[in-house]
Amino acid sequence: MDSTGRDGIIASDESDQHQEPLLQPKQQPTAETVSSALEDMLSDTELPRFRRLSRATRIELNTLFRLAAPAVVVYLLNNVTSMSTQIFCGHLGNLELAAASLGNNGIQIFAYGLMLGMGSAVETLCGQAYGAHKYEMLGVYLQRSTILLMATAIPVMFIYIFSKQLLLLLGESTSIASAAAVFVYGLIPQIFAYAANFPIQKFLQAQSIVFPSAYISAATFAMHLLLSWIVIYKLGVGLLGASLMLSFSWWVIVVAQFVYILVSDRCKLTWRGFSSQAFTGLWDFLKLSTASAVMLCLETWYYQILVLIAGLLQDAEIALDALSICMTISGWVYMISVGFNAAARSGKQRAGSRAPESSGVRGDRGDVQLLPHRGLPGDRGAGAAQCHQLRLHERHHRLRRRLRALPLPRCLHHPQWHSARSLRSGCRVWMASFCRVCERGMLLHYRHSNRRALGLQI
Repeated sequence: MDSTGRDGIIASDESDQHQEPLLQPKQQPTAETVSSALEDMLSDTELPRFRRLSRATRIELNTLFRLAAPAVVVYLLNNVTSMSTQIFCGHLGNLELAAASLGNNGIQIFAYGLMLGMGSAVETLCGQAYGAHKYEMLGVYLQRSTILLMATAIPVMFIYIFSKQLLLLLGESTSIASAAAVFVYGLIPQIFAYAANFPIQKFLQAQSIVFPSAYISAATFAMHLLLSWIVIYKLGVGLLGASLMLSFSWWVIVVAQFVYILVSDRCKLTWRGFSSQAFTGLWDFLKLSTASAVMLCLETWYYQILVLIAGLLQDAEIALDALSICMTISGWVYMISVGFNAAARSGKQRAGSRAPESSGVRGDRGDVQLLPHRGLPGDRGAGAAQCHQLRLHERHHRLRRRLRALPLPRCLHHPQWHSARSLRSGCRVWMASFCRVCERGMLLHYRHSNRRALGLQI
């Protein structure tokens, strides 16, 4: 073979070696495949605008329901697990049902709202890191949040320990306060289960991994019913056994989800094992978690105050029993909306690589619908970020009247879920947090990755 042929083969081999790294991104199992059907539909100028929007809406709704169905199942099953414990206690008597209602909705909901709110910071940071392909940071954020929530659970535990004294101080009857304290003692392990569960849950949701959590919750619920029946009725442990079984079921969910993270191929790049980086930047992470927790605690404390007030009525047992049933029904509707908001999403394409029309914010069709807009500031350079006014859906006037009619905690809650979930971008473009609700509308405060502020006025 002549030298020219050998040089050609060597050059070809060197060219193949240089091209090998270009194939590596295809081997990333955690990278979510984003369909371009929606972007192609919106950028097709040959179709009328109404037809483009109608077809794009169908495509987006299919994606929304595909993600929302398992998320709704997870939240409903977790809610039904706690509800079934109250039902078991209700068969023991009116006092037991009142005690379970006061302990579950009057004290335990404080820890639930605090832990869920602080854990929501994981979703914001993990969604940003996942879109930026910094997969190893997802595991660091998960560990960092778990450390903070476990530390927060320690002072909350003392509220459970001295629950009887606190209830008596608030004016509750001695019999109900004593029975509720027994029930609350069994919920102490559940505090730490919350501290581990919510970061794991947000860690998985940031990667659009929702079906495993649904399967785990369904299996745990079936196990919870069987164990609760045995412990309460066959062994006769009563209120303490009911609350202990509830705590045990939550720990089963935590362990099962963590085992899935360890063995699943979808989490190989996002979970690299325990890291010392989890102990760095805790103060900044705490500030973000606290801001997220305050928004959700406003609503959970609202229900908590209602339960505590019901215990001060003349016939406290009947009042707490009736309120427990009403809150159970309300909880179903609440969890369905939370599940849909968990599936609300924003586009994961950069405006520079896709049509500008495809870069608009999309979300739950039951709440705010933002029409497509021209480009995102993040794609014009760090120094070109500026405030953009987005056009609203044609029904924005009715939405404004509806927001005024809703209670303040509901107004605070829905934008928080919407901003934290539907505005998490896969390309590190958006990072949102709810600021305030004013009389004339609702203000969302967006923070760009270059720390420049962007505003949205409704």
